[in-house]
Amino acid sequence: QVQLVESGGGLVQPGGSLRFSCAASGSIFSINAMGWYRQAPGKQRELVADITIGGSTNYADSVKGRFIISRDNAKNMVYLQMNSLKPEDTAVYYCKANLRRSPLSRYLELWGQGTLVTVSS
Repeated sequence: QVQLVESGGGLVQPGGSLRFSCAASGSIFSINAMGWYRQAPGKQRELVADITIGGSTNYADSVKGRFIISRDNAKNMVYLQMNSLKPEDTAVYYCKANLRRSPLSRYLELWGQGTLVTVSS
């Protein structure tokens, strides 16, 4: 069984920092894009940042200059360093990966379980 397991998150004061990790485990042949999304109460899920297998990154305008996405291809992991956090960053954060289980299989879109971040004083 292939799964994404997130760690990190929690309660942080405005201006603080948090770091997320997401590990893909199971029978995996290759992982293409990996990314982080978030969903605030009453809002749709939105892209926070994503990163290609080659390391090209893309960020939502709201997090540019504050968040940094990175990945370790050898470990099948993706990270999100979040700095200068604001109350509006409060949301459930999800990691996502597009991966293949074998050379001949289709790419699957896999989601993590979600981790709550609350930014509040």
